[in-house]
Amino acid sequence: MSLTGTSFLLTSFVLCAVALLLPLVLWSRVPGPAPVRAAARLLMLLFTQGTAISLVFVLVNNANNLYDDWADLLGTGNHVQRAADLGADGTGGISPKDLPPVRQIFREAGGPRMRQAGGVRVTDLRGRISGVNAEVYVWLPPQYDEPAYRHRAFPVVELLPGYPGSAKAWFGSLRVHEQLLPMMLDGRVAPFILVAPRTNLLARADTGCANIPGTVNAESWLSVDVPRMVMDNFRAEPAPDGWATAGYSAGAHCATKLAVAHPDRYRAAVSMSGYNDPRGERSSLAGRTLDLRRRNNPRLLLRAAPVHPRIALYFSGESGDGYQAGTAIQAIAKPPTSVDVVLLPRSAGGHDMGLWRPQLPEVFRWLTERFASGGVGTAGTPGTEGGTGGPGDAGGSVGADRIRGSLPHAPSNGGSTRVEPASGTASRTGAARRR
Repeated sequence: MSLTGTSFLLTSFVLCAVALLLPLVLWSRVPGPAPVRAAARLLMLLFTQGTAISLVFVLVNNANNLYDDWADLLGTGNHVQRAADLGADGTGGISPKDLPPVRQIFREAGGPRMRQAGGVRVTDLRGRISGVNAEVYVWLPPQYDEPAYRHRAFPVVELLPGYPGSAKAWFGSLRVHEQLLPMMLDGRVAPFILVAPRTNLLARADTGCANIPGTVNAESWLSVDVPRMVMDNFRAEPAPDGWATAGYSAGAHCATKLAVAHPDRYRAAVSMSGYNDPRGERSSLAGRTLDLRRRNNPRLLLRAAPVHPRIALYFSGESGDGYQAGTAIQAIAKPPTSVDVVLLPRSAGGHDMGLWRPQLPEVFRWLTERFASGGVGTAGTPGTEGGTGGPGDAGGSVGADRIRGSLPHAPSNGGSTRVEPASGTASRTGAARRR
């Protein structure tokens, strides 16, 4: 039984109600000597307290999608079958393009809000490069099955949750598909394919989207195996022009790191309340040694790059929680790397879903603008066959014009402040995170 399912929530409510009724009905009716009656009454009180605490946990877990199943909660899950040394590019010398296509079997995803906005589907993917076996959730835009779009490829955004966190959180707690559906229908944002892979791969540890030989190849899972599966099974834009990453908290760190480390695989990244130094997450495997921290810090990777990559980065956060990570990267970024930083007011909320959920419309408007600019791909236009919407493609140019023309003239940041290109002073990073 899923910890985020309706069945488990109802069971928790029933058990809590029964626990409250038992003392009222049986308190004075317990038979036997005094020690037996005292023990029975104590057990009833403990049962009441236990079910009440369990119900609170279930409500909090449902609101934040922290643990999806018992294995995640108890720390018994392990989705790593092998962790070979795959080298600097994370492929082990194997070209993913040379692997035969694999058709995945998808099923309807269960859980709160997973059936909204056309429904989310899920598949169990065996990573041929990474050695990771785990689930991947996919949501298709409303245009995907329309006859006018039958020859069109769609841009993809890979969605990464925080730690602890379930890939379902993007659809359950953040309601990304429900928020974007009407915006896609009326042309305010591009019709993206949304892909949310599992990132909680090892028990009681945040893999930090890192490749650690002998332990886990999370980076290859996210940036090689998952994209290859999507390309094999859906009409997705090719990398890198058709691909972006987005994440919150620990997932924000991963989103930025993947784009900076692999500009041949992604063109844009969104970081909400993220950090640069992996040590920002206490449970991160990538933060345990100085060498791993350096190899998985996007600011250090960008600073060391002889030529800065053609990527677009978006950071949002409050002061001390994501904002400094963005300004630190903005301070060193050189064209063609572009960086936008949004400072959120303290009144916007804390390090939780209530802060990130309202940002999604603006985040996907920003992604749409980047994809429609001609440098990050586009979804194309209905009724035009062929092409992928990349530079030089006629259908892609028309698609970019259509998307640009449908964007709001003055997108609102909900009280936040957009920071102009950097002043040149790198701010302190690696502040402690609550998740």
